[in-house]
Formats: sequence, C-alpha cells, structure tokens
Amino acid sequence: MGEVKVIKVNESIFAENDRQSAFIRERLSGQGTLFLNFMSSPGSGKTTTLVTVINRIKDRIRIAGMDVDIESSLDAQRVADRTGVPYLQIHNGGLCHIDADMTARALAEFDTEGIDLLILENIGNLVCPAEFDTGAHHNITILSVPEGDDKPLKYPLMYTVSDVVLINKIDTLPYFDFDIEKAKERILKLNPKAVFFPISAKTGEGTDAFCEWILGEVDAVKAGKTR
Repeated sequence: MGEVKVIKVNESIFAENDRQSAFIRERLSGQGTLFLNFMSSPGSGKTTTLVTVINRIKDRIRIAGMDVDIESSLDAQRVADRTGVPYLQIHNGGLCHIDADMTARALAEFDTEGIDLLILENIGNLVCPAEFDTGAHHNITILSVPEGDDKPLKYPLMYTVSDVVLINKIDTLPYFDFDIEKAKERILKLNPKAVFFPISAKTGEGTDAFCEWILGEVDAVKAGKTR
C-alpha cells in the first residue's frame, strides 16, 4: 500500500501578506494618510465615481491615486486628466489581483508624504481582489444597479470584507429590476457593519454624503483613531 505523507500547516498562506499590509497601514497612519481600496466588477462605474468624488473634495484635501490594470493606462490617465491629481499606473503582470507586496513596491515609487487621501483603484474583479489585504484602511465596493441585487449572493467574500458599499447608477433604477433594500439586507447578513451610500456618479446624486464620510475618515487618521 502506498504511503501518504501528511503535512501540517499552522500558518495561513496569507500570513506574510497580512504582515506586509499591517506595515503599510501603520506607515500611512503614522504620516496621516488615509488609504482607500476601491473594488468592483468591470463596468460598475468605478473610474467615473472616483473622478466625481475627487473633484468634489480635491480643494479641501491633498489626494493621490493608483490604478491597477492587466494592461493599458487608460483609467489612470482618465482620472489624472479629469481631476488634475497625481495618479500612478500599476501593471500587475496579468494577475487578477494586487496584494500587499505589490502595493508596497508601488508606494516605493510614489511619494505619499503630505498626501491626505491615497486611493487604490483595484482591478475589476469580484473574486481575487477580495482575498488580499492591500494595506488600505478601508475597502470600498461599488455595486451598480444594472448588475442586479443578487451580486452579494454570488460573490459573498467581496461584500464580507467591504467596509463601505456604494450602490451606483441609481439614476437607472426605473429601468432595472433592482431592490436597494434587498441588496442591503443580503450584504448585512454577510457584514453587519457595512455602510451604504446610494449614488449616481453620472449625476452626482448621493455623492456629497460619501464625500463627507471620506473627509471624516481623513480626520480620524490624522487623530490616530482609525484601524
């Protein structure tokens, strides 16, 4: 009979990533920089949302951003052109995620001293990005109305790790079978602490409340009161 070798693993395969992400958070917290990780599926309106939000608060705080894509710098260039804030493009070599090590290497090329808000526009994917802590203070997921209110049932981890959920494209509610309260209920079962902001990045509806939340979190980091 063949011999079966059993290997006991006592440490999570994500342990090194967790250590690196904790170091990133501590360093950015120490310099008073809030780091937000924006995630979503492709086509949810992530880039448009960031342009709208950045333009509403860029005169009140100093902002910089990073965009992750498999190829091209289209989104990063679009944000930079439409907002005027410094933006860094990260090509992740064809992977479906960015982890803490990739984030740390990008930050080594990007001066964040004096930055109040650092944005990471993660790759469009509802699976892989949810698995890796990037070192951000908060994870923010965008769920757009055309995607359907059942997305949390199909991709539960994404909504479990998200501190904030932006329900985007609410200007299209009359045209899609999307129940905001049902979506919230499904997400809260996964993550009772989730915070919601129904918005339209296109019209600007609802974005003021989200902007005030960001400014409050910037103040919290500077006061040493964030995670």
